[in-house]
Amino acid sequence: MKTKAPAVGRHPNAISIKEALGYMFGDLANLLNLSFVSTYLKVFYTDCLLPGHGVSAARISTDLTILFLVIRLWDAVNDPLWGLLVDRRRPSKNGKFRPYMRAVAFPLAASVVLCFLNIQNYVNSYALLLAFAYVTYCLYGMMYTGMNIPYGSLASAITDDPEGRTLLSTTRSIGGGVGGAAVTLVAQKLIYDNGTELNPRKTFIAAVILAAFAAVSYVTCFYTTKERVLYSPEKKKLDLRLTYGTLFKSRPFLTVTGAGLMISGLLQFSSFNQYLTKNYFGNSDLSIWVTISTYAPMVALILFMPKIAKRFGKKEITTVGLCLAAAASLVLSLIGPNDKLQANPVPFIICNFGVGTGYSFLSILTWAIVADVIDYQEMKTGIKNESAIYAVYTFARKVGQTVADSGGLQLLYKYAKYDPEHTVVGYIPGVGERIYKMVSRVMFVAYGITFLLFLFYPLNKKKLAAMQEELAEIRAKRMEEIESAKAVSVRE
Repeated sequence: MKTKAPAVGRHPNAISIKEALGYMFGDLANLLNLSFVSTYLKVFYTDCLLPGHGVSAARISTDLTILFLVIRLWDAVNDPLWGLLVDRRRPSKNGKFRPYMRAVAFPLAASVVLCFLNIQNYVNSYALLLAFAYVTYCLYGMMYTGMNIPYGSLASAITDDPEGRTLLSTTRSIGGGVGGAAVTLVAQKLIYDNGTELNPRKTFIAAVILAAFAAVSYVTCFYTTKERVLYSPEKKKLDLRLTYGTLFKSRPFLTVTGAGLMISGLLQFSSFNQYLTKNYFGNSDLSIWVTISTYAPMVALILFMPKIAKRFGKKEITTVGLCLAAAASLVLSLIGPNDKLQANPVPFIICNFGVGTGYSFLSILTWAIVADVIDYQEMKTGIKNESAIYAVYTFARKVGQTVADSGGLQLLYKYAKYDPEHTVVGYIPGVGERIYKMVSRVMFVAYGITFLLFLFYPLNKKKLAAMQEELAEIRAKRMEEIESAKAVSVRE
């Protein structure tokens, strides 16, 4: 039976739009889970699960700060171990990474639901409620890592075609955007009473629906993707020094990891927009317009991004976009807070549109850039450790999220003087203004630092093309060695 030859000029591992859309469902599921937890879990803790029992707001703030720090300390162990576990898994008939899409989908869904189980009416002990938060949030973190590391690693196994990588990153961004928008646009309207008070029962029902849909989406990703790229035969044993030691000498890895830490922290910090819209603008539904203004540019740009990246380079356009995001967030911090802005939030929305436009370049291309870093490490070390690299990158993103959660809560309670007993009254004089300053200034600092990091990212368009050529030669030689070893084995 004859095998159809690839089209002239077509990469041997080129992928179809259909498969790229199948991969998209994985990040749709990721963001349904992640956005719901990161956006509403803090509010659920501060306004529903923990208040009462004679415990002060300051005590709750401190305990939650410690909780987020402890969970991240555990992640320092959990994430690299997951990375090594996935990296050393022998491929089955379904591949190396795809089986996790099916195996972890429903345990992850269960962990999300447990996070929002309100047991306050059945447990008359603050200590037990806090312990419940520790256990359920830790379980969620472990399950999410167990899904996210193989899912992120899967992109580099689906194809090594640079255009295919950009396509996967683009469709992944579409899935993530849809998942994140669904949480904000739909859940926001369903789980709040009177626009300001989180309803724990409605929140739990929303968690069940979103987690179930996410699980189905992961399974869809499993059935619609295929792994093609060669697995490195050198990986025979767990070697933490060899696996992770070279990463911290890699300038591309350090740059991208630092940027991931900043942006992930910033996205996590954006959950404080829930407090901003209800306690400064007096209407939590305004967060829907914030989301639309932030993600609308991404929708407009996403179909054109592969061609733009191919022409100008991923590093080049990402740096320009981050410069725009930093400038727009600076303007946001300068125009408020004041009475005119509070009465008419249109300028606030316009500035968020500018931030979203600049951020869109990094958001859409992030995973293609991470895949390039994985290739860079393979070229330098001769070993393809995609899961180990992705595990460290994922942990750095979690560190950013932890700093955002812990530091943000300290700012919310100690700088803004937020009190959960006032959550139902809307605008709080003084508190709302301080929350505005807190959110806008942190946004400017985070985008500014990320812009500076990408200025020094070394894999520009020219260097990336040279790297891909060299790596193709290395892989071809490796295949020859494998085939030669097989031939010798057969003769013996």
